[in-house]
Amino acid sequence: MSYIVPIGPYHPALEEPIHAKLYTEGEVIKDAEVFVGYNHRGIEKLATERNAIQTLVLVERVCGICSHSHALTYALAVEAINGIQVPKRGEYIRVITAELERLHSHFLWLGIACHIIGHDSMFMHIWDERELVMDLLEEMTGNRVNYAMVTIGGSRRDISDELRRKILAACDKLEEKLKRITEIAVTDKTIALRTKGVGVLTTETALKMGAIGPHARASGVDVDVRRDAPYCSYDDFEFAVPVTPNGDVFDRVVIRALESAESIKIIRQALDLLPEGPINLGNKLVKIQDGVAVARHEAPRGQLSYMVVGNGSFNNHRISVHVPSYKNTPTIPAMLRNNTVADAGLIVASIDPCFSCLDR
Repeated sequence: MSYIVPIGPYHPALEEPIHAKLYTEGEVIKDAEVFVGYNHRGIEKLATERNAIQTLVLVERVCGICSHSHALTYALAVEAINGIQVPKRGEYIRVITAELERLHSHFLWLGIACHIIGHDSMFMHIWDERELVMDLLEEMTGNRVNYAMVTIGGSRRDISDELRRKILAACDKLEEKLKRITEIAVTDKTIALRTKGVGVLTTETALKMGAIGPHARASGVDVDVRRDAPYCSYDDFEFAVPVTPNGDVFDRVVIRALESAESIKIIRQALDLLPEGPINLGNKLVKIQDGVAVARHEAPRGQLSYMVVGNGSFNNHRISVHVPSYKNTPTIPAMLRNNTVADAGLIVASIDPCFSCLDR
C-alpha cells in the first residue's frame, strides 16, 4: 500500500518546526519533500535599522546554540569593510569561545541522537559533560546561551590567569570523559543497529548538493574553513579535520565525537599561547564604511557566511546571512529514500538542523 506520511511542522521527534512529507510503500520511504519557513523573524531587515553594536546583540539571537558564531562572523565582516585589525589576544579569546561553543553544540547533538535512538542513559551521560562546558562559558561570559563576547575590534571580556587554569583543568576532565563517550558510541550494539547504513548521503550527492560542515565530512568531503581559509589566528594552531567515508548516521556520530577532541586540542593551545596585550580596540561605535565584505566562519554545523553592505553611516545598509542548515537541509530527501518511517526522525536530526537559523 502507498501512503503519504506527514512529519511536522510540530512533531515530538523534532525540536523545531519543519514539515517533511514522506511518500511510502508500506514502511519504506520511496520519496520525500521538505518544507521550511515556519520560524521567519525578519532579522536581516531588522539589521538595516540598527548600528553595529545593536546588530551584534540582534544576530546573537538568530540561534541559541551557535550565538557566538553569528556575532563573530558579523564582526569579521564589519572589520573587513573598515580595515580593523583585531589584537592577537582578542583573536585567541574569540577562538577559545568558538571552540567551547562547538563542544557545547556537538555534545548537545550527540545526546539528542542517543535520545532518539532510545539510549537514554547515554543521553544523560553526554549532557552531564555538556553541563561542564556550559558552566565554563557562563564563568567566562556571564551567560549560558547568548555570550556577548564579541565587540567590533576584539573581545569584550578577558580571561584571567585563574580562569585560564580552570579551563585547562576542565579540558583534562572533558578529554577523559570524551574518550569514554567515543568508545561507547563506536562499540555499542544499540547505537550501531540504529545508525549503521541508515540515512546514507554519498560523497557524490554531498558534493552535488553543496553539503557542508560535519554533515559533509561524514560523507568524505574534506572541507573546513578554519584550515582552508584561516581567520582569527586559526593558522597558529595544529588540529586535524576528521573525515569519514560512509555518509551514514553512524559516521555523523563519529565525526562529531572526533571533532570534539580536536576542539579541546585547540582550546589548550590557545590558552597555552595566549598573548599579552589588549583584547580590543575599545568598545566604541563605528561607522560602517562604504563597501561590501563577506566573512566566513566554521560554525559547529558548518560554514556560516555574512555579507555586510555599508554606506558610510552607523547603520547597516544591508546584511545577508547564509547558514549551514540552508545547505544541509536539501540533502534530507536523498537520505530518507529507501529507509523506514521509524528512522525518519533520526535521519532528519542527523544533519544537526537549526531551523531558527535557516528561517531567520
